[in-house]
Amino acid sequence: MLNTKTAGTTPASQTPDHVAIKPQRMGFEFGEQVPRYWLSDNYLLSHMMNALSVLFPQGEQFFVDSVREFRDQITDPKLKGEVRGFIGQEAMHSLEHIAMNQHVRDQGMPVEDMEKHLEVVLGIASKLPKRHRLAITCALEHMTAMMADMLLARDDVREDMHESMRPLWVWHAIEETEHKAVTFDVFQQVGGTYAERSFYLAFSTAALGVMATYFTTRMMLNDWKNFSVKDAGKGLWRMWGKNGTFSSLIPTWLEYFKPGFHPWDHDNSELIAQFKEQVLAHIAPQYRNGNRRTLQ
Repeated sequence: MLNTKTAGTTPASQTPDHVAIKPQRMGFEFGEQVPRYWLSDNYLLSHMMNALSVLFPQGEQFFVDSVREFRDQITDPKLKGEVRGFIGQEAMHSLEHIAMNQHVRDQGMPVEDMEKHLEVVLGIASKLPKRHRLAITCALEHMTAMMADMLLARDDVREDMHESMRPLWVWHAIEETEHKAVTFDVFQQVGGTYAERSFYLAFSTAALGVMATYFTTRMMLNDWKNFSVKDAGKGLWRMWGKNGTFSSLIPTWLEYFKPGFHPWDHDNSELIAQFKEQVLAHIAPQYRNGNRRTLQ
């Protein structure tokens, strides 16, 4: 069993042995081949996903910093290696989304303003006690893992993405799945409590919701000439209607509140194998031998 806990022992890595956590730079490029409304040809959905991309580079730096605070307390060699892999993967995500965010900036979106506002929010969060910052990271990793699983498991979600954007998001989803338990296992090993992780899931969900909504609204207002009530309605239904991309995740979100919860209780590693070879075919030639650059 993946989540077997014995009284008196320190929880360590529970990532399945067949799941490798290795960073890979991809070198995605974004240009004229990317439609302005690349997700379901929808104004609202495309701006929403662009807004999430703006959150990633600084957010992932926050994740890395929160884990690095505890590296000297990790005693399990397997978990130590997974932390190195996690840091490397988050570095690659940051670099690829910086490239995407430049594309969004080139469309006239106020990316710099949003980045400055995010920096203020994360600056406030960075003043919290370090285990609380790690609890925030665990919560946000749970949410990214939920969305990654949904993207990989649902053909309709992937097919809604334009072919020029799909590889980025599928690759990101694969790696989020591979390392979905790393921060949780570190949190467990350093004495994180149920109360801390439960509180910060609610807190982080609210904070993410506010920031993502704000960023999406800024982009929509900046693109107001193309606003469509019909498009907005379709987008909201796609997200929150019956079997919506977000509404369908509510049961998985709630699972985090189970006292014995572990991310690998839901073993979806078959999705990694299903898509890995396909997405790695999109590695730019200059990165086919790998790239180990990490976040600073």
